[in-house]
This record gives sequence, structure tokens and C-alpha cells, in this order.
Amino acid sequence: MMKSTSIAMIFVVTLFYFNGIVSAKTSEKPKPFEEFYPKSGYKSIESAALEFKHYFKQPLKLPLRVPPISFTHYFGRFQHTNDGMNDCFILDALNDKVPKNHYRIIIRPTEQKWEIKGRNVLGTYRLKNGKTATLIEFGKIQNPNNKSEYFGSNALFFEREGWQYNLSIDLRVANIVTPEVLVNIANSIDYPAERPLE
Repeated sequence: MMKSTSIAMIFVVTLFYFNGIVSAKTSEKPKPFEEFYPKSGYKSIESAALEFKHYFKQPLKLPLRVPPISFTHYFGRFQHTNDGMNDCFILDALNDKVPKNHYRIIIRPTEQKWEIKGRNVLGTYRLKNGKTATLIEFGKIQNPNNKSEYFGSNALFFEREGWQYNLSIDLRVANIVTPEVLVNIANSIDYPAERPLE
């Protein structure tokens, strides 16, 4: 009787011990975006855009509009690779409380543009400058915990002034940030900015 009670006690103590370790590890908070993103090479949008513009010695225009969803953080990055084939400017707008609120702009020289042929094209749109924009779907997979929700993104591709633009939005907010909203954002590049990036 004593032996079985001791074994039961050891089991209970062990269970609480390992449960405490698992709880401690799973309850550890991820690093805040303002710590994590700068370690990955992100900085202010203005600084990254200036680096990109100076490297390519070519003006860079960004849209003035943003999607009608809330963001808590904005970051920019000039991604420069050794072979130069993936050099691009990246802008990330995120919400650390609402992960699906993620909007991204990627701009690269048209000589290094992504080919969109063979992709899942959702439609084409005429921009106000007369150019055509193509909306494609990237990486759509069903959420195993919610069969009516999908992960992935919609991306609007278009070219102007030697750049290829890619405006992408998380599929989970595609009902709010519709193709028409992305087209309006693309068209806002043509409005004069309050102050140019120097």
C-alpha cells in the first residue's frame, strides 16, 4: 500500500513538474515587432526607401493610400543580394494584435521582375495611368482549425517607371481589402506627395 502511494505521489509530482515546464515554455511571449524586425534588417520606411533609391539611382514613388484595416507597425527594408537578382524594397504594415492584418509592398527593377505567367490569376485591372495590373493568388491553403478560412495572399502586380510593384494582402482580410481597394492604392502613387524622399 505504501509503495503504490509513493508511486502515485511521484507520478503526481512529475506530472506537475513537466506540466509547469510545458506551461512556462508555451506561455513565453514572442519578441515584440520593434525588436524582432530590426534584427532581420528592417528599419523605417523612409530609411529603407532612400537606400533603395540611392543604390539604383532612380526615383521611387510609394502609394499614399493604405488598406482600410488597422496596423500597429510599419517597417521598410532594402534587400540587397550578392547576385543582385533579388534586390528589392519591402514595406511591411502589420498589427501585433491582429496577425491577419498584414499588408506588404515589394518593389523591384523590371529587369529582375517576377514572372506571373502560370500563376493563379484572379483578374486584370486598368490603372488610371493606362497600365494593366494583374491580381494573383499566392499559397492558398485551408486553415485546419477553421474550414471556412484560408491562409495565403492576394497580390496586385503592375509596372511603372522601371519598377515592378507587388501589393499583397493576407487572404483572411481579402473581403475588406478587395481588388478594387488594391487598385485604388496603386492609383494613389500618381498623387503628389507632401514631401519627396530625398
